[in-house]
Amino acid sequence: MSFQEIIFYLFSLTLLLSAGGVVVARNTIHSALFLVLTFFTTSAIWLLLEAEFLAISLILVYVGAVMVLFLFVIMMLDVNLAKLKEGFMRYLPIGALVALVMAAEMIMVVGSTKFGVENYPLPTPKPADYSNTKELGSVLYTDYVLQFELAAVVLLVAIIAAIALTMRRRPNTKYQSPGKQTMVKKADRLRVVKMDSE
Repeated sequence: MSFQEIIFYLFSLTLLLSAGGVVVARNTIHSALFLVLTFFTTSAIWLLLEAEFLAISLILVYVGAVMVLFLFVIMMLDVNLAKLKEGFMRYLPIGALVALVMAAEMIMVVGSTKFGVENYPLPTPKPADYSNTKELGSVLYTDYVLQFELAAVVLLVAIIAAIALTMRRRPNTKYQSPGKQTMVKKADRLRVVKMDSE
């Protein structure tokens, strides 16, 4: 067994244990931190598979932005941990059954002869100056440019819908009206008082 395979199995075992910790952890902050560990080990596996762009983007986007937001929201909310502990044992048999069915389906798909390595030729080794980020960008903006633009439009619509749903007019909140501010004259704001000198 080579050193790269040992590292791969070590990261894979860490990935499986941390993913299980996300589900099993009773504290929501511990669960979010297990998810951070899951993302890190996934990016390490992608680095071993020479997918540097995916590994770096996973760390930058998910660990750097999304998980910070998750931790901020979890810490700001007052989560009742007693109710979470009650519901865990209640739904454990159903969750275990669903997990076993999903594991059996994945073993049937991945373990079948149609998806084996022997059916596909091994990829040719790339030269030293090969950049998978450049290759990904060229494929994304030539072959899949329509799908990329459609995904961007869907995300834009989702952002606009989220802003429209959360914007509420609160009567007690003080806010400024830019239209009224630009219509103000000097006489409305300034009053010159003449006083005798002392």
